[in-house]
Amino acid sequence: MKTTAAATIVLLASLSGARAESWTTYRIAETGTSVDIPASVFTDIVGKPDGYGLQFRTSDGRADLTVQAISNRSRLSPATFLAGKNPPSGIIYKRITPSFFVVSSVKRDKIWYNRCNFSRGYVHCVLINYPAAEKRRWDAVVTRISRSLRAD
Repeated sequence: MKTTAAATIVLLASLSGARAESWTTYRIAETGTSVDIPASVFTDIVGKPDGYGLQFRTSDGRADLTVQAISNRSRLSPATFLAGKNPPSGIIYKRITPSFFVVSSVKRDKIWYNRCNFSRGYVHCVLINYPAAEKRRWDAVVTRISRSLRAD
């Protein structure tokens, strides 16, 4: 679990001046992972996942976002990597390609969404949990986060 102090400081500075419409790019310097996040929505940094990255949460605790990069020294394919994580049954949406996977479902009145891109020995992921009752409100946010996930 490593994250650079510089990346955290840059992100904190971006979050403190956020407007409702503002987005910022969070980067994991060690892995080249980058992703756009809505800075005024995910305002609290609440932890660190395995590997590299940060976990964010809304101020009211209703939704959370994890940005994570994990070593893939074994060069597992997206399908093999996902199978090894023993995903829960009842997945509503699943797309697996040679370079990424996306899975999503509903659990305890929350939608969980997980996208992982594979490149240069790392798996670059975003994991988002948000209220199922607010799906329409979250659709554009989740889409932008997912599509912005990159490995520079």
